Amino acid sequence: MSVLKNWVLNLVNLFHTVKKENLDWQEANQEQQARLRHARVLAEKALEADLKKRSVQLEHDIALLRTRHDAELIMLKTKCQQDTKDYKQYLDSLDQLKSSIRTSYAHLPEAVAFTIHHHAKYLLNQMWEAEDFEEKMQHEMRLIKFMTTVHEDARLHLEGKTVDKLPEKTLSLIQEQ
Repeated sequence: MSVLKNWVLNLVNLFHTVKKENLDWQEANQEQQARLRHARVLAEKALEADLKKRSVQLEHDIALLRTRHDAELIMLKTKCQQDTKDYKQYLDSLDQLKSSIRTSYAHLPEAVAFTIHHHAKYLLNQMWEAEDFEEKMQHEMRLIKFMTTVHEDARLHLEGKTVDKLPEKTLSLIQEQ
């Protein structure tokens, strides 16, 4: 039994030795461990402060983007509404043009009046759908020239200054295109 007793005592001594060495190590390194804990707490607080700062900055950036987006959206909606209004006015003007042709040329077949009206709408749509500003201006000038020619033909016919039974200048413009 003495072997067992010695073995248990050695084991208890080993345990106490390890425990004492651990306590000695902790006592010797207590200051360093305290500095490390303090540094970790400071780093966590700095990280937390940085995250809060970044979060506030991100919220600010999102608010700016939202404001800019909303302003652009309002401007686009306003532009679309104005474009729609302008386009409707153009269409109304083209309807007046068709009425003017029918009034000026009572004997003119309805199909010819519709062809002139359709061509004017075609020119309007080309102008409206042009992406490039220069191209848009060229189409607009063609439309203006066409509408001016139609009105001029109608005016001359009503004033009796022409013997043409048809709006010849208008029809020749359509043929050119």
